[in-house]
Amino acid sequence: MLVGGVNSPVRAFRAVGGEPILVRRAEGPFIEDVEGRRYIDLVGAWGPAIVGHAHPQVVEAVRQAAGDALGFGATCPREIALAELVLGAVPSCELIRFVNTGTEATMSALRLARAATSRARLLKFLGGYHGHVDPLLVAAGSGAATHGVPDSAGVPAGVAGDTFVVEYNDFQAARSIMSAHGREIAAIIVEPIAGNMGMVMPEPGFLELLRSLCDSSGTLLIFDEVMTAFRVGWGGYQSIRGVRPDLTCMGKIIGGGLPAAAYAGPRSLMEMVSPLGRVYQAGTYSGNPLAMAAGLATLDLCRAPGFYDRLGANTARLADGLSRGARDAGVAAQVVHQGGMLGLFFATRPVLNFAEALAADRARFARFFHAMLARGVWLPPSPLEAWFVSAAHGEEEIDRIIAAARESMAELRS
Repeated sequence: MLVGGVNSPVRAFRAVGGEPILVRRAEGPFIEDVEGRRYIDLVGAWGPAIVGHAHPQVVEAVRQAAGDALGFGATCPREIALAELVLGAVPSCELIRFVNTGTEATMSALRLARAATSRARLLKFLGGYHGHVDPLLVAAGSGAATHGVPDSAGVPAGVAGDTFVVEYNDFQAARSIMSAHGREIAAIIVEPIAGNMGMVMPEPGFLELLRSLCDSSGTLLIFDEVMTAFRVGWGGYQSIRGVRPDLTCMGKIIGGGLPAAAYAGPRSLMEMVSPLGRVYQAGTYSGNPLAMAAGLATLDLCRAPGFYDRLGANTARLADGLSRGARDAGVAAQVVHQGGMLGLFFATRPVLNFAEALAADRARFARFFHAMLARGVWLPPSPLEAWFVSAAHGEEEIDRIIAAARESMAELRS
């Protein structure tokens, strides 16, 4: 049987209690469990389903690709077409390498950064998740800005010790670490919008500070846009914010729901990757034709005129409805949103970092989760995950979610 009954830990409902649901199919903004119950879905396969589940255009693209073969082990035209589309959208990137998962993308980007700088150390932010890569499964030690300690069994202390960890949005801690150790640090890796401590926006000037600190120390800036690329806007959050990283990691939407991710950057860095350079990275399933077809079809839908305006407007309407429902029920809640991402914390003030996310009322979220599930709304089963709205969520679905939330918020007063 499956370890813990799941193949990824958050699916086990440990953060909210109760028994996980078993999903048998999904279509548009809905998922359906094995007992035939239907839910409005705000998980969206953890982000990729931006055009809704089983969109006919995406399904047909995959069907055609499968008719050609499930894989070639050789370069195919769909890889080139998707590369051209992504590189044309993401301003900091000239060359791209497709991989299968966000973990592969971040792992490879870090290796490239170490090769490019001839340095070993890294800086990441507490609560930022970048895949299950040894040097990134690191928690903070005893200081506010400190060498990391392993956050998972099996991660050697020596590996964790090469990673500095500070709080997200902590300007002073980032300055302090870079002032003392900047010349030893190969890369700063950051989610430009944190999505794995709930959804936490960068404070004004924070990403700009990281860019400046990297420029002054010869450190590379890596944006982990696995979640945000093509989710918050065409070309990712860097296109919105105007801060250009040295390397960008992408995933989720670029595979249209199938396993695909990528790391990309300027030619000067990416030409260091094999077969052009000495940074080795390979993958049997990289550039898989089915994933490339799904990604192409999804991004083709995303680049339609007004797509992100409509998506953002629907997400904003949902965020406003959640805020009003909490306020009317007398429940302290903080709601943030950007593009097709949304976050909810049961807290009295805006959440700016992981410590504040942990201090929010997680027990109240667990009650809210089950109240919403009972009313036919499927939320991420953890208070430390972002929510995802799709283009398939229409006014009717948004209104139903808001109505369910108002009733659920009212229950939280007891």
